[in-house]
Amino acid sequence: MTEVLEAAAAWDRLRTIRTADEAQAAGLVADADGGPRWQQPATPEAVELAGRYLPLCLAGPRVAFAQLGQSLDGFIATRTGDADYVTGAEDRCHLHRLRALADAVLVGAGTAVADDPRLTVRACAGDDPVRVVLDPRGRVPLHSGVFTDGAAPTLWVVGPDAGAVPGDAGGGVDVMVLPDAEAFAPRRLLAALARRGLGRVLIEGGGVTVSRFLQERALHRLYVTVAPVLLGDGIPGLRFPGTPVMREALRPPLRRALLGEDTLFELELPAFGAPSGGPADEQHGGAREAGDER
Repeated sequence: MTEVLEAAAAWDRLRTIRTADEAQAAGLVADADGGPRWQQPATPEAVELAGRYLPLCLAGPRVAFAQLGQSLDGFIATRTGDADYVTGAEDRCHLHRLRALADAVLVGAGTAVADDPRLTVRACAGDDPVRVVLDPRGRVPLHSGVFTDGAAPTLWVVGPDAGAVPGDAGGGVDVMVLPDAEAFAPRRLLAALARRGLGRVLIEGGGVTVSRFLQERALHRLYVTVAPVLLGDGIPGLRFPGTPVMREALRPPLRRALLGEDTLFELELPAFGAPSGGPADEQHGGAREAGDER
């Protein structure tokens, strides 16, 4: 009798896949519609995991993807910064799966200061990514968990005006000093991380940082989970200069999935191409915006 593939075993296979050959070796083939199918009998949960995460597994060694959880009216936290929790437990498990599929997880200084996040993989099986703290002015406190808990490697990305901060980094913290504001532009930053072997990067927060990567066309995928809650006001999620004409709005290909009471939207973004460059890079790519997170 053929063993039924359970969700935990399916995830263990998925998180090791990076190529089509590895997918086939793991027991995945294309179904009649071109989607992934396990060769052996599998539980509905195992089937769902393959459909949701295999495209990201196969996205290649250089991929930038972002995640936000928000209310129906577009806020990621209340006006006081309370975000525990906008979305439910299933979305938090989804976020941890994204971390497990990344080489690095990146947050802006504002998120690091306000939330003191751990940025590790705990809700599912998987290896912890390198934690990248984007901190042009060196304002994240040295007592922050990402610098002191030793749970995962941390890369502290600072600018030339960060003063004596780089010399104060503790054990397990690597410091990368970028030469100027332009070096913090999303595409240049991703290239610098790739040179350190960190090609698969999850941009996790906050809203300003994710919005900047989206505006600069530096994202390949964007995951937005919407919770059935109305906050009225608060800290916004995605914000970038929009178009006055509705027909010119971004309408990327997307997939939807239910995560408990929440709805996950997965957007594919490469079709929108490269940024225009020039003044836009100078206006939106510098350390000033990164430092304005929250």
